[in-house]
Amino acid sequence: MSALLYWRTTTVTRTHWSTAPSYSEVTVDLRNKLLALLSLAVLPATAATEDVLADRAHRIIEQRCVVCHACYDAPCQLKLEAHEGLVRGANQTLVYDSTRLLAGDLTRLFDDAQGEAAWRKKGFYPVLDSADPSRGVLRRMLDLKQANPLPASGPMPKGFDFRLHRDQQCVQADEFDQFAEDYPLWGMPYGLPALQPDEHATLVSWLDAGAPASRQAPLTPELQSEIAAWEQFLNGKDNRSRLMARYVYEHLFLATLYLEAQEQPRWFRLVRSASPPGEPIDLLATRRPFDDPGRTTFFYRLQSLPITVAAKSHQPYRFDAQRRDWYRSLFLAPDYAVATLPGYDEKIAGNPFKTFAALPVRSRYRFLLEEAEFTIMNFIKGPVCRGQVALNVIDDRFWVMFMDPDELDPELDGAFLEREARNLRLPAATTGTVIDLLQWRRYARGHDRYMRAKAEYLERQYVDQGRRPGLEIIWDGDGSNPNAALTIARHVDTASVVKGFIGETPKTAWFITYSLLERIHYLLVANFDVYGAASHQLESRLYMDFLRMEGELNFLMFLPASERQALWQHWYRDAPESAREHPFVHSDAMQRETPLAFSSADPKAEFLGWMRARLHGAEAANFDYRRSASPAMVDAFDTLVSARGSHNSFLPAVSFINVIGPGRDEAYTLLHDAGYSNIAQLFREDERRLPEEDAVTVVAGLIGAHPNQFFQVHEKQVPLFVQDILALRTQDDLRLLRQRYGVRRNSPWFWAVSDRLHTLFREQDGLAAGVLDYNRYVGY
Repeated sequence: MSALLYWRTTTVTRTHWSTAPSYSEVTVDLRNKLLALLSLAVLPATAATEDVLADRAHRIIEQRCVVCHACYDAPCQLKLEAHEGLVRGANQTLVYDSTRLLAGDLTRLFDDAQGEAAWRKKGFYPVLDSADPSRGVLRRMLDLKQANPLPASGPMPKGFDFRLHRDQQCVQADEFDQFAEDYPLWGMPYGLPALQPDEHATLVSWLDAGAPASRQAPLTPELQSEIAAWEQFLNGKDNRSRLMARYVYEHLFLATLYLEAQEQPRWFRLVRSASPPGEPIDLLATRRPFDDPGRTTFFYRLQSLPITVAAKSHQPYRFDAQRRDWYRSLFLAPDYAVATLPGYDEKIAGNPFKTFAALPVRSRYRFLLEEAEFTIMNFIKGPVCRGQVALNVIDDRFWVMFMDPDELDPELDGAFLEREARNLRLPAATTGTVIDLLQWRRYARGHDRYMRAKAEYLERQYVDQGRRPGLEIIWDGDGSNPNAALTIARHVDTASVVKGFIGETPKTAWFITYSLLERIHYLLVANFDVYGAASHQLESRLYMDFLRMEGELNFLMFLPASERQALWQHWYRDAPESAREHPFVHSDAMQRETPLAFSSADPKAEFLGWMRARLHGAEAANFDYRRSASPAMVDAFDTLVSARGSHNSFLPAVSFINVIGPGRDEAYTLLHDAGYSNIAQLFREDERRLPEEDAVTVVAGLIGAHPNQFFQVHEKQVPLFVQDILALRTQDDLRLLRQRYGVRRNSPWFWAVSDRLHTLFREQDGLAAGVLDYNRYVGY
């Protein structure tokens, strides 16, 4: 019998699945085979074998350690996605601190210190011990787990804290004995099964050898040539080239660039350097990409990134000769002049409508639009890895469409944008201790003035010409670009963005124009400082309210005038009056009738149905479970997604379902769409929850970098699995669901399931896949 998981043994007869995969079953025979291979895994640390040992250790760290220790929310700032992070060590100072009164010190890996000694001065302590490797913190954490493994069955032991904002135990070498006595089960991997003996032995041998880094292969001549071509292109001497390069840098500074499409490409990032092309990079690190680099002469360079990409921060962007030609067509081929280059004065640099006023507006919009998923992904993943501030300002799932860049749009009129630049300014990057309420009111009034000016412009340009904007102003991807339709899904304090419209008709939708897309980037990406003071982060969150409402109001303009007010009031039930009675809601523009002819009692669903059929890629066929699931599974999933109600409130935000059976080994994602009366308020979110409006979205494949739960379900049991979800009423019901189908943190097959899901993730997303994050995985 294949012990794939804890199947119900009380109410359902257990099935013998002789043909099902057995990767979840940990048997004595397999353990013996692994131990027999130990001599092959543990190699003497000679010069000839050191690289092999480092590569094997790197793979283990990638599969077992990076799942918790990556990006800014790595416990104790121990970032293991790069060898430099291991050498840097750990620091007990929290990066995410919503109570910080002043901006914190920067500790960005690769940026804010170079070399081990420099990081020690910044308060990082070592987790390796070169004199006695067995005394290093990392080694002792691994040994502690081997000596005290988690129980292989039953619930997780008490004492573990998996809260996101838990108190962290950042133990140093001289404190370790007491730590081990107080928390014997807290070895690494924390709250997860121990490494297999051969994995542990490999890491021990590697640590004993001095923890050498994996050696990167030299850059191929083709890559060197491509790097040289890019650096020549981005460092042109004329003003147009220089302004273009600045625009590119301020929008791609977080991108993981790849210059050639390979299964395992070399990753790069775009940086500013004091040294010219051909010389080693002399990094000019600033808090924000538009800050003064401190030099009149500097260069844009491509810096190699020796990292394991983590899904929560990975933003891949193709950077090849075809892309370079496209930039040329956008910014260098048009006939225009840049008389003087903008400086880096704080009042100008943070306002892209002033900084880049000389660049053709349509070219700027095309730059953002044609890679809209990447552009939005910047704010979803952004400079913070998790949406500490920005994400409780959006609904749990909504669809996004865009203005056609070839249609008449005030925001694509350079003169209009120049007039409105003052009203479009964003909150300054403040380090103060309190929000300037007077300044805040100026921002609010400025946004209102901009919305009125835009409505008046449209009135003159469209209505006076006898035109009323209809479907033609919505970008269809030019018939071939799937970035025309996006879905954004919030998962409490993380989120995902994918191409296409996934799920059932959402509660809200956004229609995004050029200035809205640009402001989202500068508010939540270029200008957002995860190390910033609480006041800066709060201002960013509050201003995002304006941008969300603007996108929603744009969308409402396509619906019958008689429907708009009712929908708006439904979206903002119990919201502050400033949201419910938004000035634009009562404007003349909102009273203008749409030219579209609706025939159903639900115009919103009808309109979004048109968009799903019209926009390229909107059908999101790759995420449609109906194309891959069996008929019985389709019926079950259809029942699940159509059943709104409080039973769904028991589910975590993101669940990965591994469906197995004869000839079937597939992944599906179950997203919990939480209901709220409104999302226009910063605090007391629980008081605005409406569990009776909760729903779930099921997709084929994996969506979400932070899964909360793995389920393993045999395909024949999927209908029963769905019925068990529909029957959830109490925490006892949830415990039984997890016992029957769930993979606990301490399940002996946890890592095997993890490995399989990562394989499916890579097959699904290719270069866009990365290592998943388990910091939010439930403990029960």
